[in-house]
Parts: sequence; C-alpha cells; structure tokens
Amino acid sequence: MILLTLSALTLAAPAAAAPPLARTRGRRTARLARGTLRLPELELPPVVVEAPEPEVPPPTLGDVGVALAKIPGPTIPPEIRAMLDAAIAANDEAGVATIVKYARSGDPGSADLVLRQASDWRTARARAHDERLQQASAFELWTGKAEAGGFISTGNSNITGLTGSADLTREGLRWRHRLLGQADFQRTDGVTSRERYTFGYQPNYKVSDRAYIYGNLGYESDRFLGYVSRYAVSVGAGYGVFRRSGLTLDLEAGPAFRQTDFTDDFMQSSLAARGSMNLNWTLIGGLRLSQEASAYLEHYNSTVRSVSALEAKLLGPLSAKFSYTVQYESEPRDERLSTDTLSRLSLVYSF
Repeated sequence: MILLTLSALTLAAPAAAAPPLARTRGRRTARLARGTLRLPELELPPVVVEAPEPEVPPPTLGDVGVALAKIPGPTIPPEIRAMLDAAIAANDEAGVATIVKYARSGDPGSADLVLRQASDWRTARARAHDERLQQASAFELWTGKAEAGGFISTGNSNITGLTGSADLTREGLRWRHRLLGQADFQRTDGVTSRERYTFGYQPNYKVSDRAYIYGNLGYESDRFLGYVSRYAVSVGAGYGVFRRSGLTLDLEAGPAFRQTDFTDDFMQSSLAARGSMNLNWTLIGGLRLSQEASAYLEHYNSTVRSVSALEAKLLGPLSAKFSYTVQYESEPRDERLSTDTLSRLSLVYSF
C-alpha cells in the first residue's frame, strides 16, 4: 500500500526545471542560428533618366562691350618701327638697344612690343651665328689686319727702312686661333742697323663667355738685342675683364719655357712665368687705342715688352697707325743696353 502511494506521488509531481547553464547554451545557439541566416540579394533593373540639355542664351556684349571690342590693341608707332627696322637691317646692336631704351618714354603703350621684337631679333641672330660657326671650314671666318710702312732718307745719311706685320684671328664656337707675324728691317749708310722677325701662334679654348685656356708658341730673332733666335712655349688661363661694345680687356697668366740662342754662341734654357694683357678701346668713332704687353720672368733673363698704338680710320678698310714699342731685357749680353724702343707710322688694311 505504501509503495503504490509513493509511485502515484512521483507520477503526479511536475518535471524538474532545467538547470540555468542549459538554458544559456540554448539561447546562444538560437542567436548563432539567427546570425548565419542569409537573405537572397535583390536584383533591381537600371534606371535611366533622360532630360533635355539646358538652353544657354548666347552672351551679349551690350553697347559698352561692343564699343570696347572695337578698340584696337597696342601697336608700334610708324616712326619707332621705321627706326627699329633700320637698326635691325644694319645689324646695329647698339642702335637697337638705344631704341628699346627710349621707346618706353616715347610711347609707353608700345614699349613691350618693341622689346619683344628686339629680343626675337637677338635670339635669331645668335642662332644663325652659332650655326655659321659650326658649319664653317678651317679656312673660313678669318679676320684681321695687315700693316705696312717704310721710309727712305738721303743726303747726309742714307737710311732705308721697311716694316710689315699681319694679325689674323679666327673665332669659332669653342676655339679662337690667332696668328701673328712681324718684320722690321733698316739699313743706314749701307750697313744693316735693325733686323727683327717675330712669329706667334695662340689657340684659345673658351670655357665660358669670358674665361678661356690658352696655349702660346713664339719665335723671335733680333741680333741687335743680342740673340739670334728665341723660342717660347706657354700654357695658362685667360679672362676677359671687359667685354663691352668698344672696350675689351684680356688678362693671361701661366708657366712657360724659353730657349735663347745668343749672338755669342751661348744657349740658355729655363722655366719662366708668363703674363700678358691686351686692351682695345674705341675712344670716338674711327679712333682706337690699343695696348699690348707681355712679360717673361725667369731666373737668368727676364723680358718685358709693351706696344702702345693709336689708330685712326681713313677711308673704308684703311687706317693710319702710330705705335710705340718698348722692350726690356734684364740681363742683356755683350754689354748691350737693357731697353730698346721703336716708333712706327704705318698704313693698316683691315678685313
């Protein structure tokens, strides 16, 4: 009886609640299931909107705009243009620069146009100059001058003198070549009283517009200064201190080697330091001053030579030239004087 009663109570009692840990795991599993649910993507057809282009009315200037549009732009006045064209046709760099300088005060509105035209001319001129230098052969582009003079005196003394020289220069794009030659001869009463011959060659390599590297080869013969022959070789650097229209000044310096054969059969060779200057200055139209000087400083015998000249234009390529030459030898042989001078008047032909 007691066993039946306990069984009935057990069946009638409600089921025990699940433990808390089991309920938590169940909710987490449900949330994970909901998180992995994927919905199908919706495919929407493209939408095209067609709209007419907006109509923009054409711009209208109005009365004021039309009047402004009819105003002409700046132009070069006929007088200034005529002067500028004439200077360009004459290849006159100084004239073009002067017109550009005063165009601003004469007509400020056209000053920029004048400057632009002058700049275009200079650019085209420089390009044509470089092309000509590149295409020229070795026998072209030579310029220079030839000088000749002489005198005859009869009566109490019979004197005959002749002098001549040539100075040639070739300007290349990178190289400058210069050739020099000179001869002086004089007889007095049938006896030779002066006899001098010189020759020189100098190549220059242009590093920039002003700086260059030079080489110099020289030969001299002057028995009345005490030497039969003298050879000189030099290399060094040169610089153009002035490069203006009508004014140039070049300075050079470098080591040298000289060999001298004196009239007493003594030969001397030594290293030396060489320096030189070359000045050309146009004082006024047709009148030019030049000054050339060179010095060889060595242990045994130093030499300083200076040539000052004044040249006046006569007619076309002809000019008259007066020059004064001084040559100094620090240790002359055979008790000769240290200083020798020569004044010369000659006719010069430039080409």
